[in-house]
Amino acid sequence: MEKGRGKLQKNEKMKKWDILADRKSVEKTMSALKQNGIKSYFVKNKNDAKEKVFELLPEKAEIMNMTSVTLDETGIVEAVLNSEKYRHVRKKIEAMNRETQKREIQQIGAAPEWAIGSVHAVTEDGKILIASNTGSQLPAYAYGADKIIFVVGTQKIVKNLNDAMKRVYEHTLPLESERAKKAYGVEGSFISKILLINKEIKSERIHLIFVDEVLGY
Repeated sequence: MEKGRGKLQKNEKMKKWDILADRKSVEKTMSALKQNGIKSYFVKNKNDAKEKVFELLPEKAEIMNMTSVTLDETGIVEAVLNSEKYRHVRKKIEAMNRETQKREIQQIGAAPEWAIGSVHAVTEDGKILIASNTGSQLPAYAYGADKIIFVVGTQKIVKNLNDAMKRVYEHTLPLESERAKKAYGVEGSFISKILLINKEIKSERIHLIFVDEVLGY
């Protein structure tokens, strides 16, 4: 659901969801994520986030970059796609026929070696929430991808799951709906599907990079 946004309007109710978490909250969240099998990192800015992504990605890795405002704002999408060090799932999909090869496209996107994207909320007790209209990115995140890198502004850290749901409906959905109206001329977006990651059982499968900047929505 999180794609290129341009300039979108935020009311006062929405702005509270764009406040960066303090260090105590970040540390508490990172500790909880570790207990839940998710490896996390903290970096100061988008440039450091980009460096960390390339540090994690092995050369010749097969990568699927999910559509994401956060990845766009950090320059990670452009940097990854312009690199000849990796095998790009996105480029392969874009070269395929969406009418005659729809099933193949779904299969390729659902199980890449590495998936890179973002999330819409992370709770202080270590839960990750991702909302989607189509659900296209969720199979890879839930199971299909061998490895995942999430890049997340610390404004997305919330106290609990109740606040995570509020953030998605009060903040993420209105901004995505506004973007969709401008980009596609549709009535708006919708939260059709939600993925909640309570725990990851595969060691070092999920890497989450917290960035001390407001990124994405």
